[in-house]
Amino acid sequence: MIRLFAAVAVPEHIGQQLTRLQKGLPGARWRPVEAFHVTLRFFGEIDERRADDLDAELSRVTSPAFEVALNGAGDFGDGGVSNAVWVGVEENERLKVLAGRCEAAARRAGLEPSNRTYRPHVTLAYLTRPEPSRVGAWVRNHNLTRMEAFRVDRFGLYSSRLGHGGSTYTLEREYPLG
Repeated sequence: MIRLFAAVAVPEHIGQQLTRLQKGLPGARWRPVEAFHVTLRFFGEIDERRADDLDAELSRVTSPAFEVALNGAGDFGDGGVSNAVWVGVEENERLKVLAGRCEAAARRAGLEPSNRTYRPHVTLAYLTRPEPSRVGAWVRNHNLTRMEAFRVDRFGLYSSRLGHGGSTYTLEREYPLG
C-alpha cells in the first residue's frame, strides 16, 4: 500500500517567502520549504496495481499552463480546535478544473469519489494543543498576505510517509501541462 496525492509544487522562491510567516505560534510544527504544495486531490492508501492505474489516468489529464497566486491565511480544525495553519490560494478557475480532472482520473482508476470540498491552500504548520487566541492572532496578522503569482506548468503524483516529525513527500511522477 502506498499513500498518494496529486499536487502542484510551490516554487522555491515563493516557499522562501512563506517561511518568513513561520513564527509566533507556540505548538506549531512548521513545514519545510520542500513540503509546500497545493493539493489537487488526496487519494489515500492504495495498492500498487491501483497506483499504476491512477498514474495512467493522471498522465491523460490535460490543461493549459496557468498562473496561481497565494493570498490570505487561515486555520483548519475539528470541534473548535485548530490543527493546522495555512496560506490560501486566490480564486482560480483553471486550478479548480485541474483538480476536477484529477478527481475524474481517480474515479476512472476505480477510486471512491472524494467527499471533501476543494479548498486550495498551502499548509505552513500542523498544531499541537494550540491556544485558540494565539491561532486567531496569527491568522489576523497574516490574513493580508499576498504573494506574487507563479506559473503552473506541471503537477505531480506524490507519496506521503507519516513520521514522528510529520509527513515526508516524494515526487513519484510528474505530468506536464500546456
